[in-house]
Amino acid sequence: MTRNTSVFEGRRVLRQAFRDLEQEVPRALGRGIRRLRHPKARLVRVPAGLFLTLGGIFSFLPALGIWMLPLGLLLLAVDVPPLQKPVGRSTIWSLRKWAALRERVRQKR
Repeated sequence: MTRNTSVFEGRRVLRQAFRDLEQEVPRALGRGIRRLRHPKARLVRVPAGLFLTLGGIFSFLPALGIWMLPLGLLLLAVDVPPLQKPVGRSTIWSLRKWAALRERVRQKR
């Protein structure tokens, strides 16, 4: 596998992860995520990704949460190719697990 093929695969996985995430979150939040993915939003995306990642690491502090870590990594992965494939795959996996859990809860009602 060449480097270009690997980079292309990482981008494809990351795009799919963003599409899946945008379907799971409220519409307004999905639009915000879509705007942050735009190439011109890099000056906002990178600091936001760093802030969210650091906030996720320090999730034991009040007002911060572990939810910040994957979202921050997802935003950073747009600009850091080595992160694209693993972060995309873990996001897709997490969203599928979340959907299965939600379905099990719905069936118990």
